Parts: sequence; structure tokens; C-alpha cells
Amino acid sequence: MAKQLDNNQTVLSLADQVYTSYRQRKRNEQTRVLTVQLVTLTFLLSLWEVAGRNAWIDVLLFSYPSKIGTLLLDKLIDGTLLPHVGITVAETIAGFLLGTLCGTAMAALLWWSPFLAKVLDPFIVVMNSMPKVALGPLLIVGLGPGMPSIIAMTLAVTVIITTLVVFNSFKEVDPNYVLVVRLYGGSRASLFTSVILPASLPTIISTLKVNVGLSWIGVIVGEFLVSKQGLGYLIIYGFQVFNFTLVIGSLAIIAIVATCMYQAVSYLEKLLMRRR
Repeated sequence: MAKQLDNNQTVLSLADQVYTSYRQRKRNEQTRVLTVQLVTLTFLLSLWEVAGRNAWIDVLLFSYPSKIGTLLLDKLIDGTLLPHVGITVAETIAGFLLGTLCGTAMAALLWWSPFLAKVLDPFIVVMNSMPKVALGPLLIVGLGPGMPSIIAMTLAVTVIITTLVVFNSFKEVDPNYVLVVRLYGGSRASLFTSVILPASLPTIISTLKVNVGLSWIGVIVGEFLVSKQGLGYLIIYGFQVFNFTLVIGSLAIIAIVATCMYQAVSYLEKLLMRRR
């Protein structure tokens, strides 16, 4: 008995060592990846700075990092930058959340009613192929030139894609899981909550990542059309006055905030997958 316990403890100790070694290798790999990314970014920014200062590129069009940073810092100090950033981030988060929720709900409705899915299938395909910018004038007239029309533009970009991706994920759930629930007398509601939705969770998380970029596209396009405030407005204004440093600076802010949103979704994915 004592020998058996010793053998079990030895096996557990070896398993713990293997797991610890695996975690350490993963951490080392993540550190190397992050280091290479930072070195690459630093090199590209440095090259851009040198090229701008030595007039290797057209500074009027492409500017350079220190000039962009100075402009953004000046606007931050005089209080004219944060209102634009705040309104665009608020619109993007609202469109991102609403687009994901509405698209997932629509996918659930189509899964719940196969007849409705067949009826709506050609309409969804047509709506997905329609250029969303063309909806701009209709949204402006219908909702007014403000935040509602911008969020509506974001929904037009995100909802259909979310619906298609999530609905296909619902349909591709292992039929054996569905069969087991039905054999035990499970209702369609319990089937959805206990099998379909949990099995599709990775796809929904992946859709969240895609919707981060799509939400920014929808908001910026909407601000191009109607807004008098926001990062999209700054880009249009910079183009109109030939201040391309402002244009690139606004794009840099969009890239930074979009990266933060993407990392937040990735962190949420780790939490959900760990619990799952």
C-alpha cells in the first residue's frame, strides 16, 4: 500500500514538473514574440523618423512620428483632442456591443425557426452584399445627422456578418450532442442553452474580435458623412486643410484604441475559455 502511494506521488510529481515546464516554455515564447514585436515597431518608427527629417519622403504627405506626437500633445493640452476621441470611442463601443448582441440574437432566431431561416436566407445574402456606405443618406435623413445615424451605420456593417458567422456555427454543432439531449427529453430551449450556445462560444468570441475592426469602420464612415466631432471628422478636416499630420495622428489614435479593444476581447476570451 505504501509502495503504491509512493508511485502515485512520483507520477503526480512528474506530471507537475511537465506542466510547470510547459507553462514556462509558453511564457518564454510569449516574451520572445512581444520582444520581436516591440523591436520591429521601434525600428519602423525610427526609420520613418529618419526618413522624414532627412526629406527622404514627402513630409507634407507622410509627416514623421515626432511631428505627429507634438501635434497630438498640443491638442491634448489645449483640450481639443479628448472630446473627439471620447465621442468616437463611445460610438464604437456602443456599435460594437449592439452589433454583436443583435447579430447573435438574430442567429438564435434563425436557428430556432428553420422555416424563417429559409425565408430570410436570400434577403440576408443581398443585404450582406450591399455596399453599406450607400445606406448613409437614408440613415441621415431617417435618424438625423448625429450619433444615432453613426451607430446605425456601425450596425449595418456588423450585424449581418455576425448573424451569418454565428448562425453557421450553430448549425455545425456536433449532432451527437443534440441527439443525446433529445433522447433525454430536453426541450429546444434547453438544447440551445446547454449545447448549441456553449459549443458556439469560441466562434462568438472570434466574431467579437472581427467586430472590433468592423465597428471602427462603421463609425469612421459614419463620421465622414455626418459628424462635426470625432476622429473621423478630424481626418476629413485635416484632408480639407492639407494638414496630413493631423490625418495620420488621428489614424494612430484609432490604431491604439482599436488595439486596446482587441486585447480586452482576447482577455475576455481567456477568462471564458478557462471557465469553460
